[in-house]
Amino acid sequence: MAVQSWVDILKLSKKTALIHDGKRKIHYLFTDGKEMAEEYDLKTDELIVRKWRHKSALGAQGQWQVEVGEPLVVPGHSVDSEVIKENCSNPVFTRKDTKTSFQWRIRNLPYPKDVFSVTVEASERCIIVKTSNKKYYKKFSIVDLDRSQLPLDSSALSFSHVNNTLIVSYKKPKEILTLEQELLKELKKLKGTSEGDVDCKTQ
Repeated sequence: MAVQSWVDILKLSKKTALIHDGKRKIHYLFTDGKEMAEEYDLKTDELIVRKWRHKSALGAQGQWQVEVGEPLVVPGHSVDSEVIKENCSNPVFTRKDTKTSFQWRIRNLPYPKDVFSVTVEASERCIIVKTSNKKYYKKFSIVDLDRSQLPLDSSALSFSHVNNTLIVSYKKPKEILTLEQELLKELKKLKGTSEGDVDCKTQ
């Protein structure tokens, strides 16, 4: 049986849209029960948030896992665990894409730019960020390329360092740009309810 392409999986998902707070919010429910939620800026069409939720083996709802956007602060954590988790001097890794690039920001890295090495590891399908002073090491994949089964290309990778933040950019290949444009066209056709006229079917 042919492996379903990511485009087909997206097309087959059940999508609902909500326009709220200057954002187009889309909820996807996939045939395997996974959920994805995205938020786009209404003016620029840029993706602000993408997160996933999986059901556990027993069918319980899992926590949302952020793929693009600021990490979620989980409510109900004790103060102590919050302090340990969010030590304000620890590096903070987030993904924030632009129209033409996948982009990751790693805050709280107060080293000069020449200390950093950012490389594509094609065999492991990942990007590796490391410092010559051995203070930081991070390995991450580009899930969008994995989903569409596209190769990684070293020439698409670049990085800069501003205000103690390392910004890693990877130029989106044309296949991804085409997919995103097509998806956006589809999403704009969805009849999005506005906050305030949401159908309350749960009552």
